[in-house]
Amino acid sequence: MDLALAAAGTSVRAVAALSPRWGATVAMPLFGTVARPRPEHPDDEPLMWSARRRTVRIAGVDRRGVDVDTYEWGAGARTAVLSHGWNGRASQFSPLARELIAAGYRVVAFDAPAHGSSGGRRTYLVDWLDVFAALQERHGSFDAMIGHSFGGLATLVGVAGGTDAARVVTIAAPADADLLLSQFQGMLGYSDLVSARMRERFASRYFPGEPDPFAWLSSVRRPLPAAVPLLVAHDEGDRMVPFAEAGRIASANPGAQLLATTGLGHNRILAADIVLDAVLEHLESPVAAATTAFAEVDERAAVFVAA
Repeated sequence: MDLALAAAGTSVRAVAALSPRWGATVAMPLFGTVARPRPEHPDDEPLMWSARRRTVRIAGVDRRGVDVDTYEWGAGARTAVLSHGWNGRASQFSPLARELIAAGYRVVAFDAPAHGSSGGRRTYLVDWLDVFAALQERHGSFDAMIGHSFGGLATLVGVAGGTDAARVVTIAAPADADLLLSQFQGMLGYSDLVSARMRERFASRYFPGEPDPFAWLSSVRRPLPAAVPLLVAHDEGDRMVPFAEAGRIASANPGAQLLATTGLGHNRILAADIVLDAVLEHLESPVAAATTAFAEVDERAAVFVAA
């Protein structure tokens, strides 16, 4: 744990000792704050410089408006949208973007608010959903949406909520927002009483009027439409998002394929050949064959394991 996070946890716990509600008040702004943008890897620079750069304007979590940087490559008739995770950036998808461009896709990626080259310091999943809507207005329906980590959850939530995408891939994604709140509690070390108040503030802050936002933010309780094929890729040794989350996602979506890898962790999985190949195969396979491409594990999901 870094010093800033440790200090934040100490402050939240000190205030919470007086009142759990006050503790939640102090903790809440920290939940959507991004420390600083992940640097762009030198290997990714050539592809990023070749992108057609544009922006989309969304409301942002503070509803004051924020410009989000977008990147486009290729000119194919099929559109694939890439959605990075928390503290990530579009350039992390460079290996996959190259494969998709070569396969004839128009590839679209973005840096969410407070990430990459986009401005801001705070964000949450609602911003990803607003970006999806803006990109859908610009490009029409998506042939594929591919999301990593937090961006994978956003992709599941978006398509379940009406974003028009023919196929979905998640890579190292959590199954719902409950995991994120639990991990945040673990990092700051506040009590279950503060956690309960945090959930209340979270719901009213980001989803006012929604009767049960935690059902709305769950790929388990609100799966994808039955006609949308899903590939779930996850490494068994992922230290950021537990591998069990992949099983929860796949089990909730009948016919989903589960690609379980070993030794790739949370981020290196994005550039692994076995994953790139599986994504292209998933996108190119006929819909009727997508649910039988790999060895069947049970009646709801298919899986293969790659070392």
